[in-house]
Amino acid sequence: MRIDILTIFPTMVDGFARQSLLGKARERGLLDIRVHDLRQAAEDPHRSVDDTPYGGGAGMVMMAEPIFVTVERVAPPRPLFLLGPGGRRLDQELVKDLAALEGFSLLCGRYEGVDERVRAIVDGELSIGDYVLAGGEVAAMVVLEAVGRLVPGVMGNRSSAEEESFADGLLEYPQYTKPASFRGMEVPEVLRSGDHGKIARWRRAQALHRTLRDRPDLIEARGGLTPEEERLLDEFPPVV
Repeated sequence: MRIDILTIFPTMVDGFARQSLLGKARERGLLDIRVHDLRQAAEDPHRSVDDTPYGGGAGMVMMAEPIFVTVERVAPPRPLFLLGPGGRRLDQELVKDLAALEGFSLLCGRYEGVDERVRAIVDGELSIGDYVLAGGEVAAMVVLEAVGRLVPGVMGNRSSAEEESFADGLLEYPQYTKPASFRGMEVPEVLRSGDHGKIARWRRAQALHRTLRDRPDLIEARGGLTPEEERLLDEFPPVV
């Protein structure tokens, strides 16, 4: 998969994309992440990419020309998304949709925003939440991390992605590792039983308990609980 990032801070994004799973995936050729410096398309001595807004107002606005020129030069894979607060909210379903593509691109805004004419060359807008960031670079990193790990081969154990929070509309079940007893807190006996069928049912029940407690809206979005899920909740009480 090829993912292009257009930004005025290329080292910030590229450095992140060289770490951990993403870095290993790049080395193995599973992810082709290309970061483009928008300042390289600016022609003045200062490599300016912003200017004052028409009509007045605080702050600066990213200019259209460096963005247009960069897109024309590198021909990034489509769709090309502007990262901004007005876009479709990133969730796991959208992450799966993006991971199924051959490639896509992200445009990182900065300052007070981008010249409105830039929307003529983007295919849509993405948002990672209803809050304000200094720029789109952190949002791009979020998208890279979320999508990249779903690309086949990136994660060593494919089942890890299938069992994580939001994978099936639920939060993930509680996890434990050694030692079995730590400061008076015990690993649930069922996890040490060796009964894999019972462990699977317990984990499902705990995922349901946790989702009902912390994100009941997710249960509502699934249309409520099934009779089998109701039985699981009765069979296994929640971890306290």
